[in-house]
Amino acid sequence: MQAEFWLQRWREGQTGFHRDQPMPLLVRHWPTLTLPPDSRVLVPLCGKTLDMPWLAAQGHHVLGVELSPLAIEQFFAEQRLTPERHESPLGVHHVAGRIEIIQCDVFALDDATLASCHAVYDRAAVIALPPPLRERYAREVYGRLPKGCRGLMITLDYPQQEMDGPPFSVDAGNVDALFGHSWNVGLIERRDILVSQPKFVEAGVSSLHTSVYRLQR
Repeated sequence: MQAEFWLQRWREGQTGFHRDQPMPLLVRHWPTLTLPPDSRVLVPLCGKTLDMPWLAAQGHHVLGVELSPLAIEQFFAEQRLTPERHESPLGVHHVAGRIEIIQCDVFALDDATLASCHAVYDRAAVIALPPPLRERYAREVYGRLPKGCRGLMITLDYPQQEMDGPPFSVDAGNVDALFGHSWNVGLIERRDILVSQPKFVEAGVSSLHTSVYRLQR
């Protein structure tokens, strides 16, 4: 996926992936990571997700990364927050309370920024990327997170030949191939969600599952 693809989606309001409440799977499983409250949590390809305020309410420092200035603008407006802005070699930083969003490509993050993250929450990033970019993402982003880092990853799994992504199918074998060599990966929930996803039904998808993985570096 080229950057322009996602920028265009935001310009045209094609953001069906956005939820109007925190992800229930996050709320249910995040406590199992047993993170200290003030941990810094990386949220790649964050959009304007309400998962960020939820994480901040748990006492965490949230670091979102997002390409689209519209997504960032809408997030802070909808949260009734006025962020302070500054620029760095990474991009434009928007900071309000415990939430910081950097407007940049996730691959532009430097070693120091990634090394400062105690945790990662991935609901929309790994499934947004086609295989070649997904491999680069695992190598260049997850591969530079520090030892001891913990994460929660939510994926979709369906017959890829039945529908074009994004979102792309990322099954257990994909997760193990991408992360198993340097992360302890555990599947903690898998459920059938096809009946609740009309877009997939209309596309002719025959099965659809969502899975939640707990990771530790």
